[in-house]
Amino acid sequence: MNIVIIGGGKVGRKLVEDFAKEGHSVILIDTRDEIIERIQNDYDVMGVSGSGTDIDILDEAGIKNCDLAVCVTDKDEINALCAIVAKKRGAKNCVARIRNRQYFRQLGFMRDELGINLIINPEFYAANEISRILRFPAAIKTETFAKGRIELAELKLPESLEDKPIFEIYKKYKVRLLICAVARGDKVIIPNGNFVLMRGDKIHITGSHADIAKFLKLAGIDNLRLKTVMIIGGGRISNYLATQLIESGMKVKIIESNHDRCMELAEYIPKAKIICGDGTDQYLLDEEGIDTVDAFVSLTGIDEENIVISMYARMKKVDKVVTKINRISFAQMLDTTGIDSIVTPKDITANIIVGYARAMNEADSDPEVVSLYRIIKNKAEAVEFKVTRNSGVTNRALKDLKLKKNILVAAIVKKGGGRSGVPDGNSMIEVGDTVVIVTTEKLKRLTDILA
Repeated sequence: MNIVIIGGGKVGRKLVEDFAKEGHSVILIDTRDEIIERIQNDYDVMGVSGSGTDIDILDEAGIKNCDLAVCVTDKDEINALCAIVAKKRGAKNCVARIRNRQYFRQLGFMRDELGINLIINPEFYAANEISRILRFPAAIKTETFAKGRIELAELKLPESLEDKPIFEIYKKYKVRLLICAVARGDKVIIPNGNFVLMRGDKIHITGSHADIAKFLKLAGIDNLRLKTVMIIGGGRISNYLATQLIESGMKVKIIESNHDRCMELAEYIPKAKIICGDGTDQYLLDEEGIDTVDAFVSLTGIDEENIVISMYARMKKVDKVVTKINRISFAQMLDTTGIDSIVTPKDITANIIVGYARAMNEADSDPEVVSLYRIIKNKAEAVEFKVTRNSGVTNRALKDLKLKKNILVAAIVKKGGGRSGVPDGNSMIEVGDTVVIVTTEKLKRLTDILA
């Protein structure tokens, strides 16, 4: 595909990297020559210096032959205008990053009347991910598929499962779930039933929420319900997150240093306790009861601050700590600190946009990719497909399908509300089903799983 990315910031750079790796033709537009030069030096892409709202600049970037224009500058209004102009000049599909709450409430109008195909709010989606983690605190991360009917949870391997083959675990616990991926050091393994789990592994399991919760209990993994949460930083993510947590019955305390922002938060979220102060000050954290809360979420705009205060929360024995990180190098470093629940908004945004691009890259107008979720430091993917056509994978038992290596059918959600969840060898994929595949391959359509 021909892809034009407008804006070379954190998200723009990540998208350039992802699309270049997938073999697409990418052109970056940015007003800053140094940004273009830096990205061109790192990736095999073209760059055009100028504004994405300028028709001549868009034409120079080949917008008339563009399959997808992605507008991710740091201003909502510019992104919306870029998307509208790009669509008028011939771009087949347009994506815009819109972060302002006021604009985000007008998504229907912007899609239907302005022609913007996909609108992304990174802070909203980051808040959703953190909320899922806090509602399932035993997990490092969680993701839902098939409208919440299937969950994918990442866990540290408990002692009770060490040195055991996977088939023995299934036999012992008799719970309908699937260990679909294992992270062992820098390796990613898509395991079979004979694979033996070892101390230090991180496992990814799929199943219904109820089945995963039952498994955690039987395996001796604490999954206590969190009641109190302390959030450091009062930005957009905090706003969305606090609202969701309060609606789920949790008590929320937000510490923010900017007085005006504190007043806004008090107005937007009257049920949250707002503290105006420096959230990196350990004396303030102690005074506000950091050692009495169930969960601690660090959401300042500075990675280093988030890391330091999250480490302090761990030292204070807070049960669940979640940290926002933008630089992946920091995320890798945190593996040794005990801070394992890390959220990166730019990666969440990139996942959604890359998944959308995979869906629109179908040869016909009947796309199959519904969502894409990267796991194990982006080394593997969980891809949700909607089965839209009869193919080589439909109406045949899974045991009769010859799959590529490192491919696992993690879940099948049956059409019409039939028996859904973790499949076995006799399960069949049918048109109308939703299927979740876990793989280290790049899948664009469901038939790509076949050898």
